[in-house]
Amino acid sequence: MNLIQKQNTLIPFLFDDFINRELNLDKSLFETFPAVNIKELDSSFQIELAVPGKNKDDFQIEIEDGLLTISSNVEEKNNSDNFKFTKREFSYESFQRTFTLPDTIDKTKIDAKYSEGVLNVSLPKLKESVVQSKKTIKIK
Repeated sequence: MNLIQKQNTLIPFLFDDFINRELNLDKSLFETFPAVNIKELDSSFQIELAVPGKNKDDFQIEIEDGLLTISSNVEEKNNSDNFKFTKREFSYESFQRTFTLPDTIDKTKIDAKYSEGVLNVSLPKLKESVVQSKKTIKIK
């Protein structure tokens, strides 16, 4: 029984089905990473990670030797129900992403928030590295 209609039947989908159904391989063998956006603003960098289905307590953020590491270690829950998945695409797996911090970051003021499935990490720049806006000096 197929509960999901495929919109595109290219070879990668056949390969995916073969791995999941015929070989019965654990999906955790293939490491996945959350999608990331990095924005540079005048006074900070903003890192956004798409990680739906988690709680803010699921994340660890560490800084060591100029590297920012964001990770989540989640243990797989075993269901007590007696059933077998015919297809499983939900993924609440553990992950780790590491970013090299520029010297212009104020490491003492890094802040993070988790809201609506997105982890936002704010990396403020040091005051001396913030580009000053153009200033016109009036001659007296």
